[in-house]
Amino acid sequence: QVQLVESGGGLVQVGGSLRLSCAGSGRTCGGYAMAWFLKAPGKEREVVAAISWNGGSTYYADSVKGRFAISRDNAKNTLYLQMNSLKPEDTAVYYCAADRVLWAPAKTLATGYDYWGQGTQVTVSS
Repeated sequence: QVQLVESGGGLVQVGGSLRLSCAGSGRTCGGYAMAWFLKAPGKEREVVAAISWNGGSTYYADSVKGRFAISRDNAKNTLYLQMNSLKPEDTAVYYCAADRVLWAPAKTLATGYDYWGQGTQVTVSS
């Protein structure tokens, strides 16, 4: 079992930056794919970015390519999401997720992940 806790969300103006962190405990996150998802009001949870177990491959939603960067520090059991050039449409609750299958590739569907954090609110004001 793994517990995930997100931090770093908040209120930022258009064009600003935030860095989200997701700290894992209870089990090492190294060896397991992880991802960031967002859920906006009235919409389904959707993937923002995903990263393989060793950070060797990443995936980004088209809407965030060139603006967001996912990374991980397995020694610190922490996942990050650097968010730059933020837009009002980025406003959502952001969740980190972790797979429970060792060495599995990064996935883009929420059903592919077994462990979830409680979410952190990101609000971009215009």
